[in-house]
Amino acid sequence: MPVIQVENLHKRYGGTVAVDDVSLEVHRGEIFGVLGRNGAGKTTTVEIVGGLREADSGTVRVLGLDPVRDRSRLREVVGLQLQESQLQPKLVVREALDLYASFYPDPADPTQLLDELGLTDRAGARFEQLSGGQKQRLSVALALVGNPQVAILDELTTGLDPHARRDTWEVVERIRDRGVTIVLVTHFMEEAERLCDRIALIDAGRVVATGTPAELVARATAEQVLRFRPSAPVPVGLLEHLARVTHSDDGTIEARGRDNVVQDVLVALAQHGIRPENLRLEQSSLEDAFVALTTSVEV
Repeated sequence: MPVIQVENLHKRYGGTVAVDDVSLEVHRGEIFGVLGRNGAGKTTTVEIVGGLREADSGTVRVLGLDPVRDRSRLREVVGLQLQESQLQPKLVVREALDLYASFYPDPADPTQLLDELGLTDRAGARFEQLSGGQKQRLSVALALVGNPQVAILDELTTGLDPHARRDTWEVVERIRDRGVTIVLVTHFMEEAERLCDRIALIDAGRVVATGTPAELVARATAEQVLRFRPSAPVPVGLLEHLARVTHSDDGTIEARGRDNVVQDVLVALAQHGIRPENLRLEQSSLEDAFVALTTSVEV
């Protein structure tokens, strides 16, 4: 049975449809990404899953629990790191962890969490003294202190610099290593591609595609782009029947196509004694897939 199962979820705020018939499954032990633009309905979806909001219709089960009917039991097995969370500015890091640990019957060891999340040397610091990355790591520690089986991490790295973002990615991977199933909400394509085992692309409140990052890229487009500067003039028409070819003023040739386009172009050049210099091969990214899959949907 999936750890999380969502079927035909709907949520409306007045005249605005935030979630429109969302269905998805999350399997045990995976990092499942919920990827979409700001305002796509990502946060509303996971807040319903986490029991913070009630759906207008649809079914949600988390470890077999109904987030509304079984809310108190759900809080014992699900840890939440919200998109915007604040603590009292004067509250000390260790005090915050000890306080949250007191809410659970079998909490994690706060000292161990501080060590795992790189906060040991900040245990005596007040919340207002922490950097953005340290505040995010503390938020994760508070989400994990109850020893949850599932962690929902919402826009974990928004506002962080590139170094802090990559440090936080390592934290997420260590959480999964603890045996925790993770739902990661993000609008960063690189983050989703780096961390997630599977991804649900959400656009305008609807899931437009689900799969591994590689599957989503393959579904959207299998196009490859080959750029090079030929060692000798390329005969007219040599490559045009193999790929879509463009020529730059600096002599660079760009060949685009699918399937065996790279092999076909290189073989054709070799047969004419032409070396492709400064050769670069580019393949479609998750960002390309996201753009292709979301812009093709009528909303």
